[in-house]
Amino acid sequence: ATRFRHRHKQVPLPLSSGSDYTLSFTLGSPPSPTISLYLDTGSDVVWLPCSPFECILCESKAPPLSPPLNLSASATAVPCKSSACSAAHSSLPSSDLCAMARCPLDDIETSDCNSFPCPPFYYAYGDGSLIARLYKDSLTLPNSLSIQNFTFGCAHTTLAEPIGVAGFGFGRLSLPAQLSSVSPQLGNRFSYCLVSHSFDSDKVRRPSPLILGRNEEKEKKFGNEVVEFVYTDMLHNPKHPYFYSVGLEGISVGKRNIPAQENLKKVDRRGSGGMVVDSGTTFTMLPSNLYDSVVNEFDHRVGRFNERASAVEETTGLGPCYYYDKVAKVPVISLHFVGNGSRVVLPRRNYFYEFLDGGDGIGKKRNVGCLMLMNGGDEEELRGGPGATLGNYQQQGFEVVYDLERRKIGFARRKCSSLWDSFKN
Repeated sequence: ATRFRHRHKQVPLPLSSGSDYTLSFTLGSPPSPTISLYLDTGSDVVWLPCSPFECILCESKAPPLSPPLNLSASATAVPCKSSACSAAHSSLPSSDLCAMARCPLDDIETSDCNSFPCPPFYYAYGDGSLIARLYKDSLTLPNSLSIQNFTFGCAHTTLAEPIGVAGFGFGRLSLPAQLSSVSPQLGNRFSYCLVSHSFDSDKVRRPSPLILGRNEEKEKKFGNEVVEFVYTDMLHNPKHPYFYSVGLEGISVGKRNIPAQENLKKVDRRGSGGMVVDSGTTFTMLPSNLYDSVVNEFDHRVGRFNERASAVEETTGLGPCYYYDKVAKVPVISLHFVGNGSRVVLPRRNYFYEFLDGGDGIGKKRNVGCLMLMNGGDEEELRGGPGATLGNYQQQGFEVVYDLERRKIGFARRKCSSLWDSFKN
């Protein structure tokens, strides 16, 4: 019955924020305890830790948000011959992964496995990996919307991945794709609006809304204000089809526009280039030559008036950082996407992180601000993958719409926590 009730509605769901954003749901019947996973538009599989669970190299990672899952009686294993099994592997170059993943994870990471029988699979991110088996069970979201026969990975061993991931990328096993089979309107268009990051876990704030089936008519009206979305086209990436890639024309620092190199405007046959819009990466990564140009221009404007905080740069790894007295004057940074005037002006706190530096405990505390963009490496290192990544820190305070039918991504400035009020009507 739930299935049809939501047919024409948009469905808002809460995302909790820490350094990344998490979505909660339950599996099976009777329902499992609540499971919380990272929302990740940069991958295409939903997986979670299952009991017994071991995470290798997880000492420095965030503690698990929910206990490892004990599969319910209603869960069924997905046979290897099913198309879901091949879909779990299609995002990786080797076709023998289904077989290979009978190996222990540390063997896969350190050497090639010989042939092993099916059906688990191996999945790797930039900084971690896992082996999992595919299962089907009913998944129920917080608003009681449920998806029967939902396919997910159950991982007993992971490397540096203690939490689990809700993949929202392109691909038939992603959460929106599986939701589309129940309600195309809910799965084909979603948005989120990220409430500002709190690295301070004691600060309780309203959750960030994730809106399934974002309704275009409703998105324009927002209380009394009319909101304009800036849209840019998604680029197809033949090697990484699950990525939401867009073209980056350039970045302006104050009035000076720094053009992006050609490969950021498009994706080539080898899957190189473009900028990935990724809710599962914290900070924006730029290729080193563009990063250097942005930093030099920023430093030229800020460094003339403020002392460089080299000690802070060394201890935090951030940079460039500056000491300032009352208010630091920093230039406005804007992203220019390919398309007719697709300019997104970043709010200051999305790229300039300000805090009090305790000094050495002897001196007085000083105000420090750091540029929050990261060097993603040179072109050689980035070959065969995205040229740049737009991380969630730079997406704070924007509603970001993913329109999978029209293959566009839109950005609009909003007060994300008050977006909840517009759903009460």
